[in-house]
Amino acid sequence: MTPKKQSTLRIWLPRLLAYVLLSAFAFIMLFPFTYMLMTSFKDSTDVFTSPPRLLPYSPVTIDFDGQSVPKYEFVVDGVQRSMVLVEGERVNFGFFTTVDKLNADAPRDSVIAVQLPIDSAVETGQQVTVKDAAGADKAFDLYTVTVDGVEQELALAYRGALDKFIDPSDPAVFTYAVARTAKASESVEFQTENYTRAFGELNLNRALINTTIVTLGVVAGQLVTSIFGGYAFSRIPFRGRDTLFLVYLGSIMIPFVVLIIPMYRLMVVIGWENRIVSLIVPWIFTAYGTFLIRQFFITIPKDIEEAALMDGASRLRILWTIFVPLSRPAIATLAIFSFLYAWNSFLWPLLIIGEGNTTNHVLTLSMIRLSNAFADQPNLVLTGAAVAILPPIIVFILAQRYFVEGIANTGLK
Repeated sequence: MTPKKQSTLRIWLPRLLAYVLLSAFAFIMLFPFTYMLMTSFKDSTDVFTSPPRLLPYSPVTIDFDGQSVPKYEFVVDGVQRSMVLVEGERVNFGFFTTVDKLNADAPRDSVIAVQLPIDSAVETGQQVTVKDAAGADKAFDLYTVTVDGVEQELALAYRGALDKFIDPSDPAVFTYAVARTAKASESVEFQTENYTRAFGELNLNRALINTTIVTLGVVAGQLVTSIFGGYAFSRIPFRGRDTLFLVYLGSIMIPFVVLIIPMYRLMVVIGWENRIVSLIVPWIFTAYGTFLIRQFFITIPKDIEEAALMDGASRLRILWTIFVPLSRPAIATLAIFSFLYAWNSFLWPLLIIGEGNTTNHVLTLSMIRLSNAFADQPNLVLTGAAVAILPPIIVFILAQRYFVEGIANTGLK
């Protein structure tokens, strides 16, 4: 290998390895979300299919006797046929085998030589005994059965009822099998009615509207208070400014559990219990947001502000036309954090709204009610989860440029 090829290999091999590792980790991270989204389009029976499948499958149906019935696939006399179940025609079958292939401990695990309607076999009146693993004798009846025109004496391993399936194009062709385990014809079909049901019967549309109102109110409130507070603490000199800022910043250290009872009592006194406004107003002030915007405002050169003041611009105009446009990455970062907090808030809505007031429910509360009421239908539960998780993902994707830019700028001087 030439030195040039060796140099190229040394450059591209680490890159290729990095891409492979990153792609593998990305797949691992995204697979649960993909499976959740795909499951939200499945019906309740497809969810419990073993082994699990990623894509949503639904039974293929055909018209038979004026009804739409599922279609099953069977091999009859070496020919692949599409068949339908004949309701009410179950036949008692006998499952026969030779004595040496009997499993005394688990007769249904015996190697079956032939299965026939029990009425077509002739009981000989004799029995054969086979010892089980414990050494005990197990008796099996002997029958005379006809296989391919030849009579044989076989032991009856067990009995079972099988369902009758016929070919709708040729009813003379039929076979027998257990309907529960028969192979049904399936095709990929997205069950969009899960979302119709979630927004209609399960009333997630009301919870989604409430959550959107709360989130927009909290985000707008935190942006306004943080921008004004950050500008005041970074640019307007007044007595006790730094001390007041430290006290305000220290409120971050107070655990939320300490504030729950005072805030709840305050909401009761004001009359905001069980009302949407109680989910917005208490959270429009954020010490973290004020700190984030203040630190970003400090990095803006004072010369720009002084020039604007000399030109006669007011503080409000300077803030709106200079500081806000220059601080878009920091504002976008705060907006994302505020959005995620307000959208995923659970404990405070549970305390101040409660599970019984479904009219003012947000998505986190509706998801609890949904998971309790439809625990046996994971497809509906994951439909609700998809409704709750998709908006934050979309918001982050749309705002990630500003988010990444804000992180990058924090390392610059």
